[in-house]
Amino acid sequence: MKKIAILTSGGDAPGMNASIRACVRRALNFGLEVYGVERGYEGLVHNEIFKMDTHSVCDIIQRGGTILKSARCLEFKKPETRKIAADNLKKLGIEGLVVIGGDGSFTGAKLLSDEHGINIVGIPGTIDNDLAYTDYTLGFDTAVNTALWAINALRDTMTSHDRVSIIKVMGRHCGDIALYSGICGGAEFILVPEVPYDIQEVAAAIKQNAERGKMSNIIVFAEGAGNENELKTVLQVIAHSDVKVTTIGHIQRGGAPSMADRMLAARFGARAIDVLLAGLTNRVVGIKGNEVFDMDLTEALSMKKVFRKDLYDIASTLC
Repeated sequence: MKKIAILTSGGDAPGMNASIRACVRRALNFGLEVYGVERGYEGLVHNEIFKMDTHSVCDIIQRGGTILKSARCLEFKKPETRKIAADNLKKLGIEGLVVIGGDGSFTGAKLLSDEHGINIVGIPGTIDNDLAYTDYTLGFDTAVNTALWAINALRDTMTSHDRVSIIKVMGRHCGDIALYSGICGGAEFILVPEVPYDIQEVAAAIKQNAERGKMSNIIVFAEGAGNENELKTVLQVIAHSDVKVTTIGHIQRGGAPSMADRMLAARFGARAIDVLLAGLTNRVVGIKGNEVFDMDLTEALSMKKVFRKDLYDIASTLC
C-alpha cells in the first residue's frame, strides 16, 4: 500500500483533529502518501480530495471540530453514488481509507470496501459513546467534562434560588453522557433512555426532599429519555418547585479535547495506520480495559450496547 486517505463523517467530536494528525504523521513516517477528504462522503463523491503533509496537521491537536469538515450525505446510500466515490479514490491510486465517525459512517465505509475493494479501517469518533464494541469513543470524555462544567455552574445558581434544574444533555439513544456527568456532578436524579422511570415518582421524591429542607435539585436528563418540558410541568404541579430547563446542546461537541481524548486519538490513529499497512480491511479500532485493539467491522456493528446499570445503581445510592 502506497496511498491512503482520511475522512471524518457524521457529527463532529473533540479529538477528531488529534486523530487526523496521528494518522497523517504515522502514515508519513512509514512512507505512505496521505490525502484528506473534505466534508466526509459528500466530499468523496465530489472529489474534494487533497494531498496532505506533516505541515497540514500543525497546530490542530488542541482544536475541537475537524479540519476536514463533516457533512451528511444521504446520496451515499445509493450504489451508483458509492461507485463515483470509489472511482475518485482509484483515479488517485488510493488503496486505503481511514473513516473517523460513528456507526452510520462505518456502514458506508463497509459498503465501499465490499463493493469496490477499498481497504478501510474505522476510528470511533462520536461524543455519544454508543458503539458497543469499545469502552470509549473519541470525544466522549470531553463532552462529559463539558456537561460537568455546566452542571457545576447551574448548581451554584439553582442553590442560590432554591430551584430545580433539569439539564438536558446529548447522546441520542445512549445515556452515557448523562450517566457519567450526573455521577461526577452529584446530580440528585439521572434520567436515561435505558432505564424506565415514573415522572410522578420523581416529583414525589423532589417534594420529599423539599420537606426535609433540600430545596434545590439537579436532574440530568438524557436526550432520548422523554420530554423534559413534560417533566417540568409535573414537577411544578406536584412538587410545587421552581423549575428551570437548560439544554446544553452543541456546546458538548466543541472545545479543546481533554487529555484522555488526545491520548485516545493518538493510539487509535496509530493502530488504524498499522491495520492498513498489514493489508487488512473492514476493521475498526477500539479500546477495552485500556488496551487498543482492532476487530472485524461487521462483528463490531452487530454488538448490542450494554448500559452500565452498575454505575446507575451506584448513582442512586449517592443522591
